[in-house]
Amino acid sequence: MSAALDEVRDRLRRFADEAAEVSPLYSQLAAHAADDDDVAGLLTNATSPDPALLLAAVQRVLQAEPFHELTNYYPALGGSYGPDPSLWPMFRTFVLDRADRIRVLVANRVPRGNEVGRAALFYPAVAYAARQAGSGPVGLLEVGACAGLLLGIDLYSYRYQSEQSGQIVAGPGRAALGLHCALKLEPGEKGPTIPKRLLVSSKVGLDPDPVDLDDEDEYAWLEACVWPDQPDRLRQLGAAATARRKKAPTLVAGDPISDLADAAGRIPLELPVIVLTSNALRSFSAERVTEFRAAVAELAATRSMLWVSLEAYAVGLCPDRPDLDTGQAVLAVTRWDGGEERTTALAQTSWHGERMHWLA
Repeated sequence: MSAALDEVRDRLRRFADEAAEVSPLYSQLAAHAADDDDVAGLLTNATSPDPALLLAAVQRVLQAEPFHELTNYYPALGGSYGPDPSLWPMFRTFVLDRADRIRVLVANRVPRGNEVGRAALFYPAVAYAARQAGSGPVGLLEVGACAGLLLGIDLYSYRYQSEQSGQIVAGPGRAALGLHCALKLEPGEKGPTIPKRLLVSSKVGLDPDPVDLDDEDEYAWLEACVWPDQPDRLRQLGAAATARRKKAPTLVAGDPISDLADAAGRIPLELPVIVLTSNALRSFSAERVTEFRAAVAELAATRSMLWVSLEAYAVGLCPDRPDLDTGQAVLAVTRWDGGEERTTALAQTSWHGERMHWLA
């Protein structure tokens, strides 16, 4: 167990550093947990000792106790306190008193992210890919779709704010969800062409374990995976879930590689396919990333298709751009010319969709 515990400690420390600017709550909790064998040890029976899994499990248990003092530190649960010296002792006591329930969640769950804010990043990128595919409607195939909320990209409204162009508005006027994104442009550049609407005629999501939004426990876990001091993300999740229930995409349970072609087959042949991945390759080994790229290339050989990805630079889609290795997400589009893979970096972005630096 000591080797496993050492790995957990290291992961918690890295997580605390990475979360410092975006989640003071989780940064402080992870930093303390890294030095506490009893709390850190709860992750040693996880398939993958992801700190976000432990924190989500605690939040899921806390959801069932809405009047506990600890909720005062969780804005998503109605709290308004910032991290202070009382937080860690209270958190530690809560966790260890409920350790059995938390161990069950850690052993049987995985972190689920269906970050709806990323739709603001995908909107101009999908429009770019659709123009590359030709005029007319397209079909979307999201790999790692979770609950399929990003497939509602054409149902949401968007406001992009840049110094050069001011505010750009897109999407339906009476959308259930409105998203905002700060847009930085290269000097002298006009930035992306952002159409008023996207023409999407077919939507398919492929995931090993798609989330059923009508299952209360599954939806509660999805909420628990949202960082609690970012309540706007929780609001976006709820609004997108409402829109998704009204116009549900087709969700397919399957492997992202071996079942990719079958999932694409659910999109009519006359439609160009735009494959979407949103941090879906993060957990893949280098070998599995290579296999996925080969599967996408094989699909591109049989029909009109492009791949729009929002992935870490380390995934290796833009190896000739070391300037993009900054820790931000890389938004890119990949197409195949004569069987040759060509990837264009479109933008560097925040991971949750608030900011985008357009490069193309």
